[in-house]
Amino acid sequence: MIVVTGAAGFIGSCLISKLNKEGHTDLILVDDFSFEKKSANYKTKQYAQAIERKVFLEWVKEHANEVTFMYHIGAKTDTAEFNVDLLNELNLNYTKTIWNICTQHNIPLVYASSAATYGLGEFGYDDDESKINLLKPLNPYGESKNDFDKWAITQTSTPPKWVGFKFFNVYGPNEFHKGRMASVIFHSFNQIKANGGVKLFRSHNPNYTDGGQLRDFVYVKDVVNVLYFAYTSNMKNGIYNLGSGKARPFLDLAKSTFKALGKEPNIDFIDTPIDIRDKYQYFTEANMAKLIAQGYTTPFTSLEDGVEDYVKNYLVNTVYL
Repeated sequence: MIVVTGAAGFIGSCLISKLNKEGHTDLILVDDFSFEKKSANYKTKQYAQAIERKVFLEWVKEHANEVTFMYHIGAKTDTAEFNVDLLNELNLNYTKTIWNICTQHNIPLVYASSAATYGLGEFGYDDDESKINLLKPLNPYGESKNDFDKWAITQTSTPPKWVGFKFFNVYGPNEFHKGRMASVIFHSFNQIKANGGVKLFRSHNPNYTDGGQLRDFVYVKDVVNVLYFAYTSNMKNGIYNLGSGKARPFLDLAKSTFKALGKEPNIDFIDTPIDIRDKYQYFTEANMAKLIAQGYTTPFTSLEDGVEDYVKNYLVNTVYL
């Protein structure tokens, strides 16, 4: 059986859909299932059992011999969370325990890291493990992810196969529950429906125009394709970027959302809040050469095609993947 933590969340639930599509139904879903708004993400999925996060570690110790693969996607993903103890508990120590269980019981492991580990990108966006100790994340969330990456690469006892993926700006279906942490596309869609316009952050960096801030936006369908590739391939153990490999401006994202709705762009700019202004990333772009070198050849969805699919086939009628 395959275990997926974070199974009720955005990426985790989309991964469940991918696994179901590929014929896998003997799945163990792990999450905090008390959040009712997440239930639509998994209620139509096929799986063997849903287990609460708080009891999962005890469960897996008893059933480890039945587990054939582990996807650890669950995490506290709020970039504005400053409770370091909470982030260490959920993102660092919980993941260490899962790693040790997988090592002890010979279970292959894929886990979620984050592009937030790169901070302002002072050392680039190359998934070079020799640079991990140099990285300077901008918030405790990024630090918790980087702390685990740093720990993982020093371990001499490891799962038989292990891969960490640094997710860049993921967008797509099943993020209805995420509130302010949902993608800019999700918020743009709702702003357009509510008042006909979109508000983007003004640039406070002279090197970038308003709306010209660049991010690597990656469609969640591409993300789960890569996650499945990690299951089926013999890729080398290590930490890999998972983005589209192409930085795009927020202005293009907003314009694509208007186009998908058949509307003319109506975009205004507002000041970036003072409390995040000095921690704002003006550029991210995943170097995807390392993954491609492992044999991954599926093209990534363009921003325009991804936004059109997301808006027309999911957001307009509140459809889940």
